[in-house]
Amino acid sequence: MAISVNTALDIITNIKTNLKYEILPIENCLNRICAKEIVANSYLPKFDNSAMDGYAIIFEDKDEELKIIDTIFAGDNNTKLLEKNSCIKIMTGARIPQNATAIIPKEDTEELNDNKIKIIQKVNKFQHIRYIGEDIKKDEVLVKIGEEINFSKITLLASQGISHIKVYKRPKIVVFASGEELKLHYEKIEDYQIYNSNTPTFLARAKELGCEVTFIGQAKDTIEAIKELILNSLDADLIITSGGVSVGDADFTKDAFKELNFETIFEGIQIKPGKPTIFGKIKDSYILNLPGNPLASALIFELFGRVLIQKLIGSKDIFHNFIYGKMKDDFKTKKGRDTIIPGYFDGEYFDISQKRSPGMVSTLASCNSMIVITDKVENIKKDNFIKILPINWKFFSNTNKDFFTHE
Repeated sequence: MAISVNTALDIITNIKTNLKYEILPIENCLNRICAKEIVANSYLPKFDNSAMDGYAIIFEDKDEELKIIDTIFAGDNNTKLLEKNSCIKIMTGARIPQNATAIIPKEDTEELNDNKIKIIQKVNKFQHIRYIGEDIKKDEVLVKIGEEINFSKITLLASQGISHIKVYKRPKIVVFASGEELKLHYEKIEDYQIYNSNTPTFLARAKELGCEVTFIGQAKDTIEAIKELILNSLDADLIITSGGVSVGDADFTKDAFKELNFETIFEGIQIKPGKPTIFGKIKDSYILNLPGNPLASALIFELFGRVLIQKLIGSKDIFHNFIYGKMKDDFKTKKGRDTIIPGYFDGEYFDISQKRSPGMVSTLASCNSMIVITDKVENIKKDNFIKILPINWKFFSNTNKDFFTHE
């Protein structure tokens, strides 16, 4: 019996996972998921230092002629103290004298005779001083378990002299195809045959989402042939296949799974397109059996498969997020079933794709997002706010827009 969208997502977000880890250099951890909480081992800055090239002074001497008594460069271990009516020339990043209470930028001073300067701009106490620990405190949590390592996390780790960290291993995903009516894209076909676009789609998408992906072939339309591929895949965390899940004389995939003690977790989702979706497991391998129609299978994968992969990579972020945008045009539909609708979001408006037939392959090449409407929706008016789920965007545009925020 088909279950609701929310029930299917709830089941997926609560599956048990057996996550494994490895230790890697931080440079090799991009887009990986942290498997151990990482804390700062030192303060940053590690000492009070100058934020400018200029002069360290005692604030109360700001209106006097100040004699330059020393110079401190970044990296110097100079412990000289300021004297009354004196200053020390200092470079950005250098440790400030212990009794310094302001840094004066060089351009805010006038050079006098006898190696002296005069301050010619207003001075605030403690200006241009970077104090110990104002950026990072010792023992502060830098990266939590389940967080993705990106360039900014690598910046944090490098600033602490952390060279290697523990991350979860990439989940192993196996993809195979069934259906003799389909040919792989590198095979020769006859006029009455079609290419299999689903398998390359899942291979590419799973790689984009951070998985170790293997293709093990295309089975003939026999239960034994499909069973052979399944048995060869049971070292995987997830097996993805499509087709063979609808009612039909030549749909052998479901029967092959059942003969191998397939444990059905759910069979069918109350959604359009993609109702005949099956999720289950054999031993420790989860299996996502998607519809054969290309657009239907791709959209179902975006809504459910991506959540599943977030679980398998060890991410703490396992729920769909969205951006509010506005409908570009009026939209009418028949109510009755939750529906996934692909389209293009330009940063303000969501433009529904006119090509939405489940069997189409060109749709997602021109779409970067989707909306999911409930079974009660019949009309969405132009300019109405909607919740937009990203599919694939870096959030750049081919139109030059004013991205400044104005009052």
